[in-house]
Amino acid sequence: MIPGGGQPNMQQLLQQAQKMQQDLAVAQEELARTEVDGSAGGGLVKATVNGSGELRGLVIDPKAVDPEDTETLADLVVAAVQAANENAQQLQQAKLGPLAQGLGGGGIPGLPF
Repeated sequence: MIPGGGQPNMQQLLQQAQKMQQDLAVAQEELARTEVDGSAGGGLVKATVNGSGELRGLVIDPKAVDPEDTETLADLVVAAVQAANENAQQLQQAKLGPLAQGLGGGGIPGLPF
C-alpha cells in the first residue's frame, strides 16, 4: 500500500528497475574479470577460475606428477578446480547477493542464489 492511498509512480519504479539492472550488469562484468584460486594436495595443484566459474589456469607442481599414479594427480586436479569454484560461488554471493535482495530477496532465476 502506498501511504495516502495513491498509486505507485510507474516512472519511478521503472527507473529503479533499470538502475538495478545496470548494477547487476556491472557486478557480473566485475565477476568475469576477478580471479580466485583453489588448491589441493597442500598446494601441489592450484586452479584459478574467474568469478563466473570459468577455469582460467592450472598449475601442477612437478612433485605431484608420478607416471605410475596418474589417478591421484587427476583427483588433485578435480579437487583444486572444485575448491576454486566454491570460492567463485562465495564471490558471486558477495557481489550479487545484495542486488538480489534489492529485487525482493527471492533470488533471480539463472543465478546461483
